[in-house]
Amino acid sequence: MLKIIFIFLFSLGLSACDDYDSPKPQHAVASAHPIATQAGIDILNQGGNAFDAAVAVSATLAVVEPYSSGMGGGGFWLLHLANDQSDVMIDGREVAPQKAHRDMYLDQSGNVIPKLSIDGPLSAGIPGQPAALAHISKKYGKLSLQEVLAPAIKAAQQGFKVSKYYQTMAGFRLQALQASPAAAEIFLEDNKVPAIGYTIKQPDLANTLIALAEQGAAGFYKGKVAGALVTGTQTAGGIWSLKDLADYKIATRKPIVGQFGEFKVTSVAPPSSGGIALVTMLNILEDRKWSTLGLVDRKHLIIESMRRAYRDRAMYLGDSDFVSVPVARLTSKAYAKQLAVDIDMSKMTPSNRLPGLDVEAKGNHTTHFSIIDRLGNRVAATLSVNYPFGSCFVPPGTGVLLNDEMDDFSAKPGKPNAYGLVGAKANEIQPGKRMLSSMSPTFIESDDKLAILGTPGGSRIITMVLHSILNVVDGKSAVEVVTAPRFHHQYLPDEVQYEEGSFSAEEANVLVLRGHRLRNLKSGYGNMQLVIVDKKTKQTTAASDPRGEGLAIVE
Repeated sequence: MLKIIFIFLFSLGLSACDDYDSPKPQHAVASAHPIATQAGIDILNQGGNAFDAAVAVSATLAVVEPYSSGMGGGGFWLLHLANDQSDVMIDGREVAPQKAHRDMYLDQSGNVIPKLSIDGPLSAGIPGQPAALAHISKKYGKLSLQEVLAPAIKAAQQGFKVSKYYQTMAGFRLQALQASPAAAEIFLEDNKVPAIGYTIKQPDLANTLIALAEQGAAGFYKGKVAGALVTGTQTAGGIWSLKDLADYKIATRKPIVGQFGEFKVTSVAPPSSGGIALVTMLNILEDRKWSTLGLVDRKHLIIESMRRAYRDRAMYLGDSDFVSVPVARLTSKAYAKQLAVDIDMSKMTPSNRLPGLDVEAKGNHTTHFSIIDRLGNRVAATLSVNYPFGSCFVPPGTGVLLNDEMDDFSAKPGKPNAYGLVGAKANEIQPGKRMLSSMSPTFIESDDKLAILGTPGGSRIITMVLHSILNVVDGKSAVEVVTAPRFHHQYLPDEVQYEEGSFSAEEANVLVLRGHRLRNLKSGYGNMQLVIVDKKTKQTTAASDPRGEGLAIVE
């Protein structure tokens, strides 16, 4: 009981050592797993900065949350440097192998082969997380890579205990995990879902992390580890090569920036769709004077803004190194006004009436953390292996669970992926190309307030971040923001997916009368990790989503 009380206090941003009469700066970490949060706090207390802590948290999550992220995956790290007040996006997204091609998941009749882009090594892009961590540590950190990877190495060697949540994820992917002997040996117990409390140890992954710590990115992308990764994937039918690994490079990108009332919104650029979609939705809401509306009208307008932003996602967005993405137009206030003009507040707009794709509509897994240090450096990072446990394939001897991010490409224009998202030619498979993502680590900031936020959740990530932005702007506390019920529309399928509590009975009736098709998801989704700073009082609060098993600590 005492532990629960302390965790609750931490989730509120409180700790026993806080001095409420003092405006001294605080540091904070909110992540999806207590072991990872503690790793970040420990690094900050050892003299590291937010970027050191971000490397420690990323690597530790790769160990203790294998169903969500990993060294065989990738992500986006949004950094704010306090010394010059600049923001930078580190793009550690996976890339398609050189032998990848547009039709690699289609049969001879041109139909998508079920599960080929989800299970096994053929579904894996070339990982970006190891390169991103080495880069962030070298360019922005204060401590050595060995020091900041030490918590993850320790967690891999000593192990972590299986929780109910782990059981659920492993059960969901049991058959695919059983298909990879190396994965089954690590993540299962006697080829079955492990019992609660069973210890998952990962000595091979510890050795891979040690190689990264000692040699930097070369410890993963070249030499012994790279050889084992390529041999393992090719033996099992994959198409990786040593050149694919050796050629991998992170990208440094300029974040997407928008303005919503008094708040500056800073989010991630393509190959993430998140920043553009968020700014598009916020611009529509601002144009239609969202804050002046009643609750049901607000929700109707939010749904219609989601519909239009996700249509644009499907139409225009992809890896900007390969396709021309009209960023300036999509994020402009003038374009939002064009989108907003045909929103009818008395009825919904059927998605098939919007200019868009000729699609066949049909009938989560990622992680996020938020960090700020006492100097004001901050990080919002969203990491993924895509589906729970990624491809469920581990090349023997590496301990590295590979992603299945190739499913985030459009296997065929108009055909939905595992999350029901559709795409067009802009996101078709090409060698060396980064697949489109919904990951949306974000900062919002006014003269009085700062928030660092993000969440996992597949196709619903962007709308969860939208809800959180609106709630922060509305003055909600960190705990209120992460616990608030959520609803979602993604253009296709043409339905509003919602958590219990999102709509009152009266609101639901009004929305149905306006033509919306509502689908109760019957369970919660997402795992928001949030830090809020009150600039006037210099008080920092943080919260970890109660839907998950994470922890937020402020000191």
